[in-house]
Amino acid sequence: MDKDKLRYAILSPDDYKKINDQLANLDALDVIRWAYGQWDEDLVYACSFGAEAMVLIDLIYRVKPKASLLFIDTELHFAETYELIDEVKVRYPELNIEMIKPAQNREKQVKAEDEKLWEVKPDLCCKERKLAPLEKSLQQYSAWFSGLRREQSATRQHIQFVNADKRFGKVKVCPLIHWTWDEVWMYINLHNLPYNKLHDRRYPSIGCAPCTAPVAEDGDSRAGRWAGRSKTECGLHQ
Repeated sequence: MDKDKLRYAILSPDDYKKINDQLANLDALDVIRWAYGQWDEDLVYACSFGAEAMVLIDLIYRVKPKASLLFIDTELHFAETYELIDEVKVRYPELNIEMIKPAQNREKQVKAEDEKLWEVKPDLCCKERKLAPLEKSLQQYSAWFSGLRREQSATRQHIQFVNADKRFGKVKVCPLIHWTWDEVWMYINLHNLPYNKLHDRRYPSIGCAPCTAPVAEDGDSRAGRWAGRSKTECGLHQ
């Protein structure tokens, strides 16, 4: 594949099909190696620090210890999430973890909008506190990793290893598409990886504290995100 086409994300649907056909029989670690072979420093991991993220961080570190990670610090995360980030910094000291924040801090937003914007206008809250800062940070990269898995929800069943990122105009690489939830935890336990302790309290998917709830034991992994609303995604993965 022409690297200029990869660099500027000017790939056609046929290009994406050819790439994914070439990668079809590779495992997650091989896909990560392939991706760094294409983009190297022009590739970043936009990380949520969920269970999948811990697996992906560990795999990335095996390939590129000085990899760049972005974490969208909405200032609304659980204390457990921030504690995990500190653990990750100790375990993977060479990683470059950038905490990106919204242009408007939470206090100013409260004055300008509403103390509970996430309740009255959740899409606007996600746009201001997640999408806008990530879009700004991704401008310096051509591609980014995501921990999306097909098993997570009906809206993610057709994700490929390499995807056109229509939201940000980049290439999105998803090495874990074939992994099951059980396989994610098998890897975490096998390698004794740190993880968010909220997972032990039935939080399979963890986002901002006001918009994340525990789920029933047999519930969908995304059921705790914006529970009781029709909203199921923040908008990062369109």
